Amino acid sequence: MLTDRPRVLVFDVNETLSDLTPLRTRFEDIGAPGHLLPTWFAGVLRDGFALTAVGASADFASVAHDGAKAMLSGLTGWAGDGDAAARHILDGFAHLDVHPDVPDGVRKLSEAGYRLTALTNGSVALTERLLDKAGVLDRFEALSDVRGPRCWKPAPAAYHYAVDRVGVRPDQALMVAVHPWDIDGARRAGLDGAWLRRGMSVYPQTMTSPTYSAQDLRELADTLTAEGP
Repeated sequence: MLTDRPRVLVFDVNETLSDLTPLRTRFEDIGAPGHLLPTWFAGVLRDGFALTAVGASADFASVAHDGAKAMLSGLTGWAGDGDAAARHILDGFAHLDVHPDVPDGVRKLSEAGYRLTALTNGSVALTERLLDKAGVLDRFEALSDVRGPRCWKPAPAAYHYAVDRVGVRPDQALMVAVHPWDIDGARRAGLDGAWLRRGMSVYPQTMTSPTYSAQDLRELADTLTAEGP
């Protein structure tokens, strides 16, 4: 449980706040199966993590573009323009919406006195557009991405960069994420962690346990606000 003020919640963005499901249609638009979406996205994270592990850095869009081209080139019977297809898939990020529970959860947490910020392996520009479209951008005091620390989450430096930007120690912050690897990384970096299950039921035993677990952001907001600011 968090005990020190100020209370800061650090939100992951992709899949935690944003619903990536519409990107399946982007694959279908270019003649590829929509079910490739999770495999492609997992590959993007893998490659970003790998670059961070060796001390290198690349932005999400570049890694994602390369990953889409590589996947499509190995797809039996696909013979389109790899660069154009990858651009079409990535353009879909600019048109995503948040999950339905996000606006209510964000407003309730903000009104309860929590300070809100976001940290994404994607881009600040897309995060800003996503939150503005949802009508909750004004509830966030800072948006951060991996261009600042030049490393992807779950590297400790990424989390430290985000909390430094809002002037708090890691132990004064709570990472909110749907990905267990993100919760594990944040916990190892000194933050508390709130895992949003979003339909999942099993948290990996090999990873550091979350401080909180909730089905979605509404449930987490109910839990945190019931504890008092």
